[in-house]
Amino acid sequence: MNNFTGQIIEFHILQSFPVSCLNRDDVGSPKSAMVGGVERARVSSQCWKRYVRLAMNDSDKVIHGTRTKLISKLIEKACRAKGATDEQAKACGDKIEQIFIKKKDDKKPKKGKDNEVVDDVADESSEKTDTLLFLSPNEVDILAEAFLKEGFNPDCVITQKDSKKQAKEMAALIGNVSDAVDALDIALFGRMVAQAAELNVEASCSFSHAISTHKVSSEIEFFTALDDLQESQGSAHMGSLEFNSATYYRYVSLNLGQLYDSLAGKNLSDAIEAFTKALFVAVPSARQTTMSGASPWEFAKVFVRKGQRLQVPFETPVKKAKDGGFLEPSIEALNTYLDDKETMYDSLFGKKAEYTIGKGGNVRSIIDLVKKLKSHVEV
Repeated sequence: MNNFTGQIIEFHILQSFPVSCLNRDDVGSPKSAMVGGVERARVSSQCWKRYVRLAMNDSDKVIHGTRTKLISKLIEKACRAKGATDEQAKACGDKIEQIFIKKKDDKKPKKGKDNEVVDDVADESSEKTDTLLFLSPNEVDILAEAFLKEGFNPDCVITQKDSKKQAKEMAALIGNVSDAVDALDIALFGRMVAQAAELNVEASCSFSHAISTHKVSSEIEFFTALDDLQESQGSAHMGSLEFNSATYYRYVSLNLGQLYDSLAGKNLSDAIEAFTKALFVAVPSARQTTMSGASPWEFAKVFVRKGQRLQVPFETPVKKAKDGGFLEPSIEALNTYLDDKETMYDSLFGKKAEYTIGKGGNVRSIIDLVKKLKSHVEV
């Protein structure tokens, strides 16, 4: 029985970064957004989610999935571990991969003058899937075991010709995803498989785009590079980079009921520990060598709720403090908004516990916070 239905852990994080470019757009500029009529610095949700997922790899308490286009290699490795020859393993891997693959070499070749074929060589990317498939170690093992039972004859395992029907066969082999999926990252971030909805997993966590609490304008750094062997004066290379600095508001919620369902009720305590620690240490990697950006949380409020989620919009940009800086007014704006809404809507937000890290906090460290959050799922 799921006793956590409707229960969430909610993170409200303030994090300041000096000169940085944490997340770039298609032209290399720091991402931004118009909020409250002014330009704000932005780090996309998918960017920070990726680095949280990678940071969880440091935890040996949880199992991690593999998100890849190279499905064949994943299945090959598992089949070889069960005794398949290289040829058999590749055939089994290719059988699963071709369910999701769309060959690009099916297109008509380009023709030039006199109708001659300009290029009849298939693009090497045609050997990859056009979809990233997220599989847990247990699911890969289930598929490899199915091939083993049939002597690694892939046509005896996947028998249909139509790719959609093949996807249904694969889903049937895997069975109930709640029992089959043992990877925390799949349970947290979800999975969508268009060809087989039975393999879909609803995401347990929700990330907002990190937005600066104040107005931000990008600045430009002009730089030159010198040639060590050049005898004449002058630079060997000149260029420019955009950057900004900001205090970001990050909102993340973790649905404990959905997490319980996706993990079949297993290792919920370890999952919360790994996720919270990763959320604390993860920072996007863009331009870390040239600008760095290793600032930790400055302030955070963490709630355990059973009810409606509550996110702070920071619709009105904060003004810098009298002695400079945006952190102090951001903390004040965050606290004021949360207190006002809690008073206005009372039990709608169903607050069960509140923890604060930073100014006026009731939690000493991230380790202390983890212990308190784990206590809500430990019986």
